[in-house]
Amino acid sequence: MIFIALIAGAITGMVLHYLVPDSSVKNDVIVEGVLYVLGQGFIRLMKMLVVPLVFCSLVCGSMAIGDTKKLGNVGGKTLAFYLVTTAVAVAVALGIGTLLRPGIGLDMSKIQVNASDIETMESTSLVQTILNIIPDNPIKSLASGEMLQIIVFALIIGVILAKLGERAETVSNFISQFNDIMMEMTMMVMSLAPIGVFSLIARTFATIGFSAFVPLAKYMIAVLIALAIQCFGVYQILLKLFTGLNPVKFIRKFFPVMAFAFSTATSNATIPLSIDTLNKKVGVSKKISSFTIPLGATINMDGTAIYQGVCAVFIASCYGINLTLSQQIVIILTAVLASVGTAGVPGSGMIMLAMVLQSVGLPVEGIALVAGIDRLFDMGRTTVNITGDAACAVIVSHLEDKRLKKA
Repeated sequence: MIFIALIAGAITGMVLHYLVPDSSVKNDVIVEGVLYVLGQGFIRLMKMLVVPLVFCSLVCGSMAIGDTKKLGNVGGKTLAFYLVTTAVAVAVALGIGTLLRPGIGLDMSKIQVNASDIETMESTSLVQTILNIIPDNPIKSLASGEMLQIIVFALIIGVILAKLGERAETVSNFISQFNDIMMEMTMMVMSLAPIGVFSLIARTFATIGFSAFVPLAKYMIAVLIALAIQCFGVYQILLKLFTGLNPVKFIRKFFPVMAFAFSTATSNATIPLSIDTLNKKVGVSKKISSFTIPLGATINMDGTAIYQGVCAVFIASCYGINLTLSQQIVIILTAVLASVGTAGVPGSGMIMLAMVLQSVGLPVEGIALVAGIDRLFDMGRTTVNITGDAACAVIVSHLEDKRLKKA
């Protein structure tokens, strides 16, 4: 149903953009009225679930894993997978960008530049990113949705609850039961997904159409090729190598989640659907997925990292700058570190891009060149992000099963 809604939304949006003349009914009532309210209403419902769901699932996940040694095993493998695949993603992006040189010969006068898109952006230093992991006020972190801080707090509570056992049974039962409540609430909200997906996609295409894409066609092709290589190449090879799982079967089973991520452009909103799909269709235990998926939604940004890599090459070539090998290495390292501190919500990739550009002295103003079509790429890179999270969950689950059998 989600995929049908996706296609129907795209067709409706194109019809509204090209065939329906501009009027207050079209712009104010349909596009910015009905479609906007339904789409954003659905996004808000999903965001409502995120903080309590992430907190409860991580506490339950770390509590179920039990001892800190086993948690360290799972956590170490998960973190290593995320950091390595992010580095590979940026390398792929830089390679494709250097090969296609998307900014060469571009008529920059044809690109819709909106300087206000970059005026409000703030990038975070590496030191601040590290310090931001530790919550100075956990309640404030929960209220403001600071995902890294929530993850740390939830993991600590989960480990302590596992250690205390029966002495904290009441609290353990409460969090487990509250987690069940959040999962049930998620299923209720997900029943509205086709309506939300249709509205989001229809409004995007009704607003942008195809005209904004034409001058940036080469740049778009470069990004899409790099995203496809990571999603259908790198992840599937890793799955085959480590688990022996048929990549085609995996994609077929996980495709509804990928379509949902594409339409919502938020990794956090897909957490419940990913956990449920991996458990029921792929056979990944909730012990593993409830730990790896929420963690991945916050720190695994492979799709976003690919976007940074191609974008850096594009902006450099637009301004006639050749990136040296050392600058490309700096971009890889910065993108990997920046991905840890980037929120899994729509638009966060633009902030991360500013950080990457600053690291190699490229003009941050160049972001305005691609800001007009960022929403479409946000959808594509989110799809890659959540596919990477799922691949990690499958691989870590398989490795843990093998380790337990040997023991």
